[in-house]
Amino acid sequence: MNRVEASAPVAEGMAAGSLVPTRTRYFVVVFAVTLAVIQYIDRVCISQAAPLITAEFHFGPVQMGYVFAAFTWAYSLFEIPGGWLGDKLGPRRVLTRVVLWWSFFTAATGWTWNFVSLVVTRALFGAGEAGCFPNLTKAFTTWLPPDERVKAQSILWLSARWGGAFTPLIVVLVLQFVGWRRAFEIFGLLGVVWAVVFYLWFRDDPREHPQVNAAERALLTGASNLASAHMHVPWSRFLRSATTWLLWGQYFCLSYGWYFYPTWLPTYLQEARGQVMAKGALLAGLPLFFGGIGCFVSGFLSARLARRIGVRWARKLVAAFGFTGACLMLLLSVRLADPTFAMVAMGMASFCNDLAMPPAWGACMDVGGRFAGTYSGSMNMMGNLGGVAGPIVVGYILEATGHDWALTFYVSAAVYLLGAILWLFIDPVTPLDLAPAPGA
Repeated sequence: MNRVEASAPVAEGMAAGSLVPTRTRYFVVVFAVTLAVIQYIDRVCISQAAPLITAEFHFGPVQMGYVFAAFTWAYSLFEIPGGWLGDKLGPRRVLTRVVLWWSFFTAATGWTWNFVSLVVTRALFGAGEAGCFPNLTKAFTTWLPPDERVKAQSILWLSARWGGAFTPLIVVLVLQFVGWRRAFEIFGLLGVVWAVVFYLWFRDDPREHPQVNAAERALLTGASNLASAHMHVPWSRFLRSATTWLLWGQYFCLSYGWYFYPTWLPTYLQEARGQVMAKGALLAGLPLFFGGIGCFVSGFLSARLARRIGVRWARKLVAAFGFTGACLMLLLSVRLADPTFAMVAMGMASFCNDLAMPPAWGACMDVGGRFAGTYSGSMNMMGNLGGVAGPIVVGYILEATGHDWALTFYVSAAVYLLGAILWLFIDPVTPLDLAPAPGA
């Protein structure tokens, strides 16, 4: 090594020390936020259109339950492949492709003609959306220092929930001018625009981005090292880890209760609460709106508690409290006769539900490390199996009981309570590379 080569790192280190770090990394959060909003608009719009679809195709509740579940089945099954591809190829290529894919099938939802075509289209749509959050988590892992990651996740999920919260109103507005079929075509265009801009700007390794200065590169050195591609995923270590199974289990419980909102809620408001479409759309947005606030509060509450009691117990406490609160608020909503008060209680259940989101995804980043994309994908896959079960179980309960909506909430409350218990045993901070092997 000659003197010029040897002095280069020293010179760069001195330059980094003399510069104020750029804030280019925060544009990654902006891209994540906008994509989360688009993803939830594309996902949730079918719940508002469901009464129109049901009327046109003459579906019963069980058939519509399977339509909702078709998305979630594919979304669950492709979580791990989507995360693995992000770890192998990088989020830039993978996110661009999956966003274009799901945008096409969002539009194609409006081209369906019967039960089978609708189920297949929603399944293909779900397969594309599965790559979204694991790859955004991978991008956060490589672009953000550790102390900024959970806050970024809280902002991400707030945006996702608020995108879903305002979707019912957006859909009602669009439906005033076009039919439900054209509405899906309009929503499909949003992702195409995002994918083009993202591909032109983003780099998998922040050190390669021309807008990142030496000081910011120095700040991101540890995170950037996680951007290197790799082939071998330690599946056996994943499966032998108690933390893995507990994270999977709690996310199953979380998704089971939450998936009522983007699927059956508009129908519930019309059938059980007698709400017309316009007011029902406003009320239907409350759980996701409150949920977004829960995500935001969770991120900052976890950070403050971590300084007092440590990251491990901060995450456990916030998540367990969230699951318990969701259980109690859901039970309260059943007892309230006034539709508005009932939806406020259900909104608070969603708020508590989403207190558990940033701790869960923060655990995936810390525990998964350089395999954060695959690891978070596995949690989201197993969790969303609860999202598969929820709409189908609701459909069968309604058909078997003559539309006893209260029973569906009692079942969800019990599942939430189980999630709170699981969090008492989770280690949300120790990386799998450092965790002792079972039996050691």
